[in-house]
Amino acid sequence: MLYHLFTYLDREYDLLGAGVFQYISFRAGMAVLVSLLIAMIFGGKLIRVLQRKQVGESIRDLGLEGQMEKKGTPTMGGLIILLAILVPTLLFARLDNIYIILMLVSTVWLGAIGFLDDYIKVFRKNKEGLAGRFKILGQVGLGLIVGLTLYFNDDVVVRQYIFADGSTSAVNASRHYVDVHSMITTIPFRKNNELDYCNLFAFAGPLFQNWSCYLYIPFVILVITAVSNGANITDGIDGLAAGTSAIIGLTLAIFAWVSGNTIFADYLDIMFIPNSGELTIFCLAFVGACVGFLWYNTYPAQVFMGDTGSLAIGGIIAVLALIVRKELLIPILCGIFLIENLSVMLQVSYFKYTKKKYGEGRRIFKMSPLHHHYQMLGYHESKIVGRFWIVGIMLAILTLATLKLR
Repeated sequence: MLYHLFTYLDREYDLLGAGVFQYISFRAGMAVLVSLLIAMIFGGKLIRVLQRKQVGESIRDLGLEGQMEKKGTPTMGGLIILLAILVPTLLFARLDNIYIILMLVSTVWLGAIGFLDDYIKVFRKNKEGLAGRFKILGQVGLGLIVGLTLYFNDDVVVRQYIFADGSTSAVNASRHYVDVHSMITTIPFRKNNELDYCNLFAFAGPLFQNWSCYLYIPFVILVITAVSNGANITDGIDGLAAGTSAIIGLTLAIFAWVSGNTIFADYLDIMFIPNSGELTIFCLAFVGACVGFLWYNTYPAQVFMGDTGSLAIGGIIAVLALIVRKELLIPILCGIFLIENLSVMLQVSYFKYTKKKYGEGRRIFKMSPLHHHYQMLGYHESKIVGRFWIVGIMLAILTLATLKLR
């Protein structure tokens, strides 16, 4: 009933032009409020259920201070995040919007994979959880769904403005425009910042130009897999993944807002993506879920999100960035995830290389991922998390600055 009411009101506000964006703001505000309330109120109840079911985290002794004290802390708390995202989105977002549908599918898909992994660890007493190849297969499957939808669905369009000579631009060049299905994305820090995936190999001739479009789908798979795994690796100490994700989610909410608003898109000279403003509702529900989860996850954590939460939040961030055509900003915006991923890759690669060359493995860091390296140096968890959040905020500001720095 609420959905039909909001659909009717949207049609009425559409008649008022810019008024629709005011109404999106109202629904986004309601979404973040409901998301916070769900996470904070029902989160406590879910924690008590998990405690009764003895759904506790099994801790490997890595020699870190205070680590073994966390043994038995309830895990699978990502269910709190998923619930706090899905309920407000279903209540306040337009469910006929292709972008909202994609976000709902992504959330449930990766949440289910993470839940299965946690279930195997907790109830089957298998510390390895779901085999890595099945996780990757699930991420690749979601990448295919998202990539094929963005590539082929006719509702995925950008607005092209038409010059007097017939040429077009994704920024406001004239009053004449057409909404077209296009694989254009944004290159940061460039004045003429449009990149069409279909033109990547135009220099090699028409044959390669036609096939270059299909490179977009493997690229989508790579982005979703990398960011999802990055969030999973970052979820190692209390509050780190949830807080970092909230900062990233708020940044993406701003991108979704300005990209879906003709007035701001025109002022900032960026591409206008019709119907993407609706993602602001999902983004703020995501932020509310992460912040509400932090109520129980900050040091000392009362619950861990587990793979149920970490795989989902990473996938959500990746798909949001792809939809608002800011995926090339992911190395900056998700810099914390990137450095955590790289620290593990460098540590493993260097260890294998030195073991083969010298007969014994050597390490770059005292321990990986990077947050454990600082723990081994004697830094308290709270200080590490606080400083990582500060770096995350700085990276978010730099990402937003790309709207004008060209």
